[in-house]
Amino acid sequence: MGSASAWTRSLPGRSPCAAAALLVGFSKTSVSGANTISLAVFAAVLPAKESTGVLLPLLIVGDICAVLVYRRHAHWPTLWRLFPAVAAGVLAGTAFLAFADDGAVRTSIGAILLAMSAMTYWRRRKAARSPAGTDGEPGAEEEPGAGRGGRLKARGYGVLGGFTTMVANAGGPVMSLYLLSAGFRKLGFLGTSAWFFLIVNTSKVPFGLGLIDGPSLLLDAVLVLFVVPGALLGRALAHRINQALFDQLVLAATVVGGVQLLLLG
Repeated sequence: MGSASAWTRSLPGRSPCAAAALLVGFSKTSVSGANTISLAVFAAVLPAKESTGVLLPLLIVGDICAVLVYRRHAHWPTLWRLFPAVAAGVLAGTAFLAFADDGAVRTSIGAILLAMSAMTYWRRRKAARSPAGTDGEPGAEEEPGAGRGGRLKARGYGVLGGFTTMVANAGGPVMSLYLLSAGFRKLGFLGTSAWFFLIVNTSKVPFGLGLIDGPSLLLDAVLVLFVVPGALLGRALAHRINQALFDQLVLAATVVGGVQLLLLG
């Protein structure tokens, strides 16, 4: 991994990756989905496969920070509904990678994210929202993902989330849209998302052992110094963002991620 080693001696390469690592931590404890910008930065600075090997440990560190902060706010029934579908999506993504090139993958996922963002925005504008319960829970009248429609939605988003995280490390925006559409409030959103991605990303490590080596871990040891402050900054800001602004920021980050994937494709 000569490129990763060269990065540590190249000032032009340091600033973008350091900023991207800071954003990884921030997105994990605040505006989920914003780390799609980090994916684009790493892919631009490092070769695609090397960027994956460098980024995965940083994502896991960010996930650990998020779990430490929001562990009590996770909604485990939702997670158990999602995991089987996510596993199916990962398998589908593995098969898809055997036939599709990187450009086709990014373009298709970008188009899907933009279409889903538009649909989520339209439904949120149209639907009469029921009063929410507490800041960490969905609406008081209905459990998120409950009922037949909720289970079907969880399966659909779970498959798509597993697919996108496998082929492009872009599962964050998909899960963000699902949690928003299921009616999660801010802290419930962040807690459920934190546990989801910690489990999913650590389960991907065996598949990425060929990409994670000594030089990449040395680079991670430098970049992790930016992930943790980013997570602390995200935590501080999350408590100051009201629910309406939080929802808008998550949707905006998802749209930005979709556009980036289209442009990279």
